[in-house]
Amino acid sequence: MSFRTPDPLHRLMLDDVRGAQKMLSGVARTTAMEGSRHLSSLVGAPVHLKCENLQRTGSFKLRGAYVRIAGLRPEERAAGVVAASAGNHAQGVALASRLLGVHATVFMPVGAPLPKVAATREYGADVRMHGHVVDETLAAAERYARETGAVFIHPFDHPDIIVGQGTVGLEILEQCPEVRTILVGVGGGGLAAGVGLAVKSVRPDVKVVGVQAEGAAAYPPSLAAGHPVAVEAPVTMADGIKVGRPGDVPFALVREYVDEIVTVSEDALSSALLLCLERAKLLVEPAGASPVAALLSDPKAFRGPVVAVLSGGNVDPLLLQRILRHGMAAGGRYLSLRLRVTDRPGALATLLAVLTVSDANVLDVSHVRTDPRLGLTEAEVELHLETKGPEHCREVADALRDAGYTVLD
Repeated sequence: MSFRTPDPLHRLMLDDVRGAQKMLSGVARTTAMEGSRHLSSLVGAPVHLKCENLQRTGSFKLRGAYVRIAGLRPEERAAGVVAASAGNHAQGVALASRLLGVHATVFMPVGAPLPKVAATREYGADVRMHGHVVDETLAAAERYARETGAVFIHPFDHPDIIVGQGTVGLEILEQCPEVRTILVGVGGGGLAAGVGLAVKSVRPDVKVVGVQAEGAAAYPPSLAAGHPVAVEAPVTMADGIKVGRPGDVPFALVREYVDEIVTVSEDALSSALLLCLERAKLLVEPAGASPVAALLSDPKAFRGPVVAVLSGGNVDPLLLQRILRHGMAAGGRYLSLRLRVTDRPGALATLLAVLTVSDANVLDVSHVRTDPRLGLTEAEVELHLETKGPEHCREVADALRDAGYTVLD
């Protein structure tokens, strides 16, 4: 499959995406489109979730990886392919290579989630652990490609990868022809570039919005500068979009076809993951939930009907546990309090009785009686409570104050 420059051959490039769609028939699933009553009520218009978290390998990455590897010449296939990834791209390359009969070597960082490492191996790739950050892993994969002649499969910075990801956009238009806004997570930009290209070439009236984590938002400064700009030390729980620099190829397409880039906080990401799990019964990784985070952050900013692309569902169970706690805290489902009480027998029991009346579930209590900051008759109590939301948190704190306790923080 060949790539054509974005100016001005839009229709020819749309043909590339349509060709990729035919190529992926029987390989990638046409993933479900699920309505969300809760999000629709917030936005004031229909909201649909494009469930790429239910794609084979758990993310959209299979689409681009298969198109890229299928387009290799026979001698390139014989040399094998190599990739670097902490998870989703690794699994996409591994499965695509197995389906096409190509040997795949995948470099993954030391400390990559064990389920992702195991899945990549099970798909048939030769997994090599190298480096502690993705940049080190990427360098090792590129070095391996130079030394062995294996073809390096970039996760986002290649035309064939982009047209493969663009098939998500064609499916959205087929499944929800009335769509007015599409939200898609953005890391390096491959998915956003492909979806923007496909959608805008058919329906220029549809608004395509990219979503980045605040701590890893390389696209806003890059678009302002007119060229890719690196963000030093990106930090976010959303490892699927934790990319320090946009790809050169997707950047040009995002600049042309994506209407807006918005950023979301870590609290919004964890709340979005929790909402997908609780309300939609969908397990989605933080990067995959970023479009939902944008809806939660500013629900009235998007014209409906809205389609939010849930781009992946590969989340490490240990990380999921931490994110759920973070999301519940952000949503007012946990409350931590520190307060002073009189140090006398029964004082703690009296305090807990107030909490019982306010219907707060005590998860943990820390009772400090010896501290130079405390008076002779004082004790300090730190409480971790399970609550029912922000309003309940306020009610609990007010009940404690009404009972005469001094809430320190």
